[in-house]
Amino acid sequence: MDSITDNIRMLMTKSKYKHAELDEDTTSMGSAHITEGISTSATHIHYYPSTSFWKLRSLLEKCLIILNCILLFLVFLFGCLLGSSEKVTTTVNTSYDVMHADLKTQIFNNLADHSSLCLDEKCVRTAATILASVDTRVDPCEDFYQFTCGSWIKHNPIPDAKASWSMFNILDLQNNFIVKNALEKPITSMKSKAEQKAKTYYMSCMDANETIEGLGAKPLLELLDKVGGWSISGKFNISSWRLQRTVETLMIDYSMMGFFSWYVSEDDRNSSRYTIVVDQSGLTLPTRDNYLNKTANEKLLSTYLDYMTKIGVLIGGDEKSTKEHMRHVIQFETELANITEKDEDRRDEEHIYNRMTVAELETLAPFISWHSFFNQAFRKVQRKITPQENVVVYAPNYLKQLTLLVNEYNSTTDGKIVLNNYLVWQTVKALTGYLSKAFRDAYKGLRKALFGSEGGEEPWKFCVSDTNSVLGFALGAMYVREVFNGNSKPMYQSALLLTSKQYYAQAEDMINNIRQAFKTNLLSLKWMDKETFKLAENKADAITDMIGFPNYIMDTKKLDEKYEDLEVRENEYFQNNIRASWHSLKVLLKELDQPVNKTKWSMTPPTVNAYYTPTKNQIVFPAGILQAPFYDIKQQQALNYGGMGVVMGHELTHAFDDQGREYDKNGNLHQWWNNDTIARFKEQAECFVHQYNNYSINGISVNGKRTLGENIADNGGLKAAFHAYLQWSKQNAKKEHHLPALNYTHKQLFFIGFGQVWCSTTTEEATKLLLEKDAHSPANFRVVGPLMNLPEFSEVWNCPLGSKMNPVNKCEVW
Repeated sequence: MDSITDNIRMLMTKSKYKHAELDEDTTSMGSAHITEGISTSATHIHYYPSTSFWKLRSLLEKCLIILNCILLFLVFLFGCLLGSSEKVTTTVNTSYDVMHADLKTQIFNNLADHSSLCLDEKCVRTAATILASVDTRVDPCEDFYQFTCGSWIKHNPIPDAKASWSMFNILDLQNNFIVKNALEKPITSMKSKAEQKAKTYYMSCMDANETIEGLGAKPLLELLDKVGGWSISGKFNISSWRLQRTVETLMIDYSMMGFFSWYVSEDDRNSSRYTIVVDQSGLTLPTRDNYLNKTANEKLLSTYLDYMTKIGVLIGGDEKSTKEHMRHVIQFETELANITEKDEDRRDEEHIYNRMTVAELETLAPFISWHSFFNQAFRKVQRKITPQENVVVYAPNYLKQLTLLVNEYNSTTDGKIVLNNYLVWQTVKALTGYLSKAFRDAYKGLRKALFGSEGGEEPWKFCVSDTNSVLGFALGAMYVREVFNGNSKPMYQSALLLTSKQYYAQAEDMINNIRQAFKTNLLSLKWMDKETFKLAENKADAITDMIGFPNYIMDTKKLDEKYEDLEVRENEYFQNNIRASWHSLKVLLKELDQPVNKTKWSMTPPTVNAYYTPTKNQIVFPAGILQAPFYDIKQQQALNYGGMGVVMGHELTHAFDDQGREYDKNGNLHQWWNNDTIARFKEQAECFVHQYNNYSINGISVNGKRTLGENIADNGGLKAAFHAYLQWSKQNAKKEHHLPALNYTHKQLFFIGFGQVWCSTTTEEATKLLLEKDAHSPANFRVVGPLMNLPEFSEVWNCPLGSKMNPVNKCEVW
């Protein structure tokens, strides 16, 4: 997300349209931040023909040499895969075996139509990647995920410093290498002041001079003195402490978390304007159950207490008294967890939207003066907030109960100490990742308990990610230039001789084809009435899209203006982060009186992800994801539609999931369906709830209700993408070439391409966390779930009715 503005806006609040599953890489380097994100990549295998010998050969000899080289290469590759795997004692069913015994005969048979077989390096590499991933011993009609990803999983163990490893992670790593190379060029080569700031910020993070290590706890201790001290570090006067002042100082001046979250965002009911939003927040651990289910989370809570104690001791606290203080903080967070509403109970957008004045908010939750709070914030941008200013509250019941809880604590001296300790802890834990190694190492135990890995990756990876969060679009400009004008590694070879407009033109065509397929599918829906059908069709037509990157980042003047007020200094990493937080909050506050910018990006160009924004009715696909295996202009369209096409269909379908359907074509929240159609939609959707509730890993079930929106999008996206591909293939049959050594039809390749982008491995701890927190289903269920519901899949793979991948009862909404 661009700078920390969007982190402030989200702050783990509503679960609305989270873009991906939990990823430990998005945590601060040593801080207890639990955020969300995904990552990616593909395995690249190169084929380089000989040239000195080449000129002496005839055309026929050249063809035979090419075929034999490919044959030897693929047989060698397949032999290596088999050699490194366990010996198989059972006979392999040849009906599912890609590599037939007579591979040479297969290749020559494919050559019957010389124009249909692709033999260039890209096609050979793509075929080899597929062969290295599939497990042909698995019946695709029994478990298509294991069929497409079995060998990939076996030969791609989780790296030591990671909690998961996936195609997303690999692609993300490749993108980060591109960014790293750009950042490490001389600062004089940077095209803009914004890029120079990105370079400076990155170098301050890398800490070549060991300034961070030399300072130790000093930057944090100086901050604590400014905010009134902390009883744990020994400098705190309870007699002069005031709740209002502490809340305003920490949550406004330092943009930290507290009892609640607040931000400026589009008004759901009038998406052309911005409004102030208040929501529930305040927990450190990922879920409320981490606190409330003490039996299942005893080890996690103990590790959390150890982490808190270690940090307290590092800033001067006595270990015994620090641990006691921190126990009280955990108890307070547990009481917050008890009044926090579950994510799955907050999916009805119309129900949780509550518009009121600041004066009414004062009456609802008078534990602080909201009028004073907002005026203190907006004073920074010379804006007054009156008692009649409107705000949107997403969690009124939470704020009511929070008032009772805070007032009870605030009525005694000991309670006030707990409140201050809690609020200061929210700040301390957020900033430890910007301190010395001792602070970052203190987080390892908690990280291990949460994710199953202590971390410990090279610092440059974290520093690239952190720079992206602060100066992401400056970084994006550098990334785009490297991709389209520089030496950007093999995965972007198709882009090197093209302009960005040329490279993304095909992607734009795919979006339009998928939109048309989605609209055509609407005609077959029996649960939708004619009036709602027409409105839904109009909304699909009104969806706008943005691809690659915003144009302004290539204009140095406009890019410099974006970061003009952000000050970044060498060797001041901690202070750079504080200044970045403040700069982003100031930008956010200024938006209140501005018209909504419908073309503003929420993700930076290198990001391997995509998203849909309901208030803009817009889908966005950053440059980072628009590369193989998802998308490549030289890649078979079956794979493009199976990879990127399904992602496009997924985001488009979000406009019609259980939350997106509540917003009209203009992005405004209101009931634009009639009651009967809504009831039928909920009945159809309930099928998905039951289907995914029955999926489990290690005895923990998927929450079909919490994941409903993503499951609807997964199913609708697959269906729309496949139908779009079928239509494309009818009109472009001669353009689709066969890959060497693969005995699959183009339709089968579509599904293989879809399955393989989700190949992944995850630690037991991270899997548990995903199942408990994420709005997405685990990767394997994101593959098999939608395929089970798509009749065309079983037709293509000849799956008998009643087989695991072709159940009799199927679910469908879109």
